[in-house]
Amino acid sequence: MNDMQQLALEEAALKTLADTILDRLKVVKADMQKALTDSGASRVEAELPNGRKVATISRTTSKPAAVIVDPDAFLKWVQVNSPHNAVTRLVTEVRPAYATGLLAEMTAAGTAEVSDKETGVVEAVPGVEIRATRSVTHSVRPTKDGAELIAEAWRSGALGHLSLPGTGVASDAGLHARLATLEKRDALLSAMEAAGVDNWQGMELVPSLLNDDEEA
Repeated sequence: MNDMQQLALEEAALKTLADTILDRLKVVKADMQKALTDSGASRVEAELPNGRKVATISRTTSKPAAVIVDPDAFLKWVQVNSPHNAVTRLVTEVRPAYATGLLAEMTAAGTAEVSDKETGVVEAVPGVEIRATRSVTHSVRPTKDGAELIAEAWRSGALGHLSLPGTGVASDAGLHARLATLEKRDALLSAMEAAGVDNWQGMELVPSLLNDDEEA
């Protein structure tokens, strides 16, 4: 396999893993949001099995804001109440800066109404409503060393109890531990062989014992 083929394989593998992780993240994020909403909790700490905190999950609430829901009605109101902020190009429209400022004023007041600065008269603004501008969600803020701790936990198999997309042994704590045991056993047997244990008279029984284990 040449360098380009290896890069192609690595990119394909990483793309597959990234897609798998993203799909799982969407499911977990939705489940986390439901859990936060159902429990009424505003935050929860993410901790490794050893108790080390690695992140904080915080619920964010929707913030109502004034939005234009009927541009024509809003334009007509501006033409009457602030005509210099209604501009005509190919079409007549409200100056963006004025609309932004007016919406901010209504957002701060929490109502689709404005007060005349001279008379104090409060007037409803047609075409504008106070609506939630974003859905309720939550944020994940890792601790300073959270990413490093999570990476180490992933490598060691400490996250094997989670439903994480796996790449083999590293994602399964049981298999990871089994591999570690086998590696130690292999090292021990290699050392014994180097010490001459293969010359032991009982070595001739090993093949038959191995066959018995396989048949069992």
